[in-house]
Order: sequence, then C-alpha cells, then structure tokens
Amino acid sequence: MTPNPSFGNQESYTRTAIAFHWLIALLIGCGFALGWVMTDIPGFTPTKLRYFSWHKWIGVTVFALAILRIVWRATHRAPSLPRRMPGWQRGAAHLTHLLLYALMVLIPASGYLYSSAANVPVVYLGLIPLPRLIAPDPQLKEVLKAVHVALNYTLLVLVALHVLAALKHQLVDRDGLLSRMLPFLK
Repeated sequence: MTPNPSFGNQESYTRTAIAFHWLIALLIGCGFALGWVMTDIPGFTPTKLRYFSWHKWIGVTVFALAILRIVWRATHRAPSLPRRMPGWQRGAAHLTHLLLYALMVLIPASGYLYSSAANVPVVYLGLIPLPRLIAPDPQLKEVLKAVHVALNYTLLVLVALHVLAALKHQLVDRDGLLSRMLPFLK
C-alpha cells in the first residue's frame, strides 16, 4: 500500500482491492436494476426470461468475486483510517464493511436457493448448469424469495450509507479517505 503524500501517512488500497470494489459495485448495481425491472414485467415473456438469466449470471459472478475479494482482504491489510476519525465512526465503518461483505455472499446464495426451491435451474452464462442444493419446495420458495428481497433492500440502505459517508469524508472532513478508492482524486 502506498502512502499518500497529500494526506500525511495515509495509505491507498491496492489496485486489486480497488478493481474488486468497483467491479463488484458495478455488477451489484446492474443486478439490482435488472431485478427491479424484470419483476415488473408481466407474464413469462422472452425478455423477462432473458433478464432473469442475466440477473442470475450476475449473482453467480458477484458471489465468486466476493469470495475472491474476501480471500484477498484476509491476506492483505486494509489501509488505516484517518487518525482524526472518532472511535464511533471507526466502529460504524468496520461494521458496515462486514455487513457489506456478508451481503455480497448472502444475497446471491439466497437467490440461488430461491431458484432451486422454485424448481428453476441456474445455468451460468447459458453454458454451465449449477447443481441444485435443495429440492423444489413451494413454501420454502416463498420464504427464500422474501429473504432475497429483504437482503437486497438492506444492501441498498447500506450502500447509500456507505456512499454518504464517503462523500462526507470528501466534502466535509476533507481527510482524503475517498482518494484511497478513487486514486484520480489524489
């Protein structure tokens, strides 16, 4: 990790961590948008089925990238938070990041289990059929659907808080925190 001369001893994230962050963020945004649009399409049209497939492919990709990101994070220390940051903000940042990592794994997993319970196969990129982990079950299908939707809205709230906190650090605190994930701000 490289010290940022503009902000004293502050460090930046590695290029790999930055790539994971923005690629996963982009995929999650696309998956959420697709989920929002596809569920409003009435009936089973070819477009709706195509959107469901893309949504699942994104979910599987996010799951795989999240696992890789967690492994990367476990083997590479994150940069220190600004020295002036109050303890409660450090705790909130740590908790929010843990929840974001958990949701990056739990949301695709709940969607995958929901598909299995609904007796709908997941064929990654239209080429690789993924195994069913549970048998079809109409009652469990409804529970897993509700869990998947609730987790997605929880993620939406956490991402909004994450973005607002980053903007606060950039525009109010001016502590250079955002430049660690957006190197062009340095």
